[in-house]
Amino acid sequence: MRPLTAQWVANAVGGTLVADVDTKVSSVVKDSRDATPGALYVAFVGERVDGHDYIDAARERGATLSLVSRSVDAPHIVVDDVSAALGKLARAYLADLRLQHDMTVIGITGSNGKTTTKDLLAQMLPDVVVPRGSDNNEIGLPLTVLAADDTTRHLVLEMGASAPGDIAYLTRIAPLDVAVILMVGSAHVGGYGSLEALAEEKATILDGLVQDGVGLINADDPRVSSMAGRGPRTLTYGFGEADVAGRDRRTEHGRAHFSVDGVEVALTLVGDHHATNALAALAVARVCGLDPEVAAVAVSRARPLSAHRMALTERQDGVTVLDDAYNASPESMRAAFRALRSVSDGGTSWAVIGEMLEMGEASIQAHDDLGIDAVRLGISHLVVVGKGARPAYVSAVREGSWGDEAAFVATIDEALALVRDRVAPGDTVLVKGSHGTGLWRLADELTRERS
Repeated sequence: MRPLTAQWVANAVGGTLVADVDTKVSSVVKDSRDATPGALYVAFVGERVDGHDYIDAARERGATLSLVSRSVDAPHIVVDDVSAALGKLARAYLADLRLQHDMTVIGITGSNGKTTTKDLLAQMLPDVVVPRGSDNNEIGLPLTVLAADDTTRHLVLEMGASAPGDIAYLTRIAPLDVAVILMVGSAHVGGYGSLEALAEEKATILDGLVQDGVGLINADDPRVSSMAGRGPRTLTYGFGEADVAGRDRRTEHGRAHFSVDGVEVALTLVGDHHATNALAALAVARVCGLDPEVAAVAVSRARPLSAHRMALTERQDGVTVLDDAYNASPESMRAAFRALRSVSDGGTSWAVIGEMLEMGEASIQAHDDLGIDAVRLGISHLVVVGKGARPAYVSAVREGSWGDEAAFVATIDEALALVRDRVAPGDTVLVKGSHGTGLWRLADELTRERS
């Protein structure tokens, strides 16, 4: 972050400054434990924690200023709404950076694949700033913007959405030079009522483009391809007819291979579905002016950067663990099942799955469909964890998963005990569920064991 004065920050957020006007801040944090000398600490009030209680802890670590919603006994700027103020600060800061030097701001949205695509671009683009983890909401996105500085040439932002207007708000903070739409699926559909309404929300990212901005549209997803032509200019990418077209798509040892304009791409990421994310990243690279061969080499060498996303661990005891436990939707679950089948390569496969959250009224049917998918894809063993996911177990049994081929357990500890007892050398175990289920803890346990 470029150093700012307290007065500059106060002017940007429209708050009341209770500190020396020349106090300098050189980073912004929302967790007092992350504070370093020169930090601006943002005190959020949550359901269980009040950030104002940690101002002294932030100061002990070097924070010089706090952004607060009530007066405190420390240098601060007081505002009515801390979240809105953080957005204002990020918007003003980015506008100032853009006045000083050239920077390409890239926004990515889609029901699945945002973080993987962001991680690919982090390993492809020069002088790039990307979100930590999945910082893609009204708090995480401004913090990512504020991590940029005078050396940043490419700023990559994830734009998530759980309610109407979310993406429009984010693009007001960070107007985009490049907008990427990956796909429209069932994740977060509960906040919109229908896939059509969710698709319209995703499409609003194109309305957030600057005057000469470019929208990159997935031609292989009908709900996304229909957005072509919206915004100043759109280009398509896909494995059929597209402006950036992938050819000769195939899977080898669970990893996608394809070519673009005769240049070969061989991903190290596990799962054929990553071919679409990689092609989207290559389309971004083309718009940003990267040499196609350099971009292809970079995306081929790229490795997973974020935890619990198709992370493959081969344990010393011969068991392979495929950890995709960060999040889950019907589309990503099916993609993970296909990856499991490919990685297991005819051996015994285990799918340990938890609930897909935020599915609304579609939840029961979506989980019911998962059980059928697991049986029809030939998954050897299905372990369903938690009451919310139970319909997947019921449908698997109904579809023909007999004996010990399907199991239901209520807790993560029960799932861990079952897997420990029954997996054998040569088996492949997939762990997948929404982050809120905590199933990632099971993945951590399994990857630590004899690895």
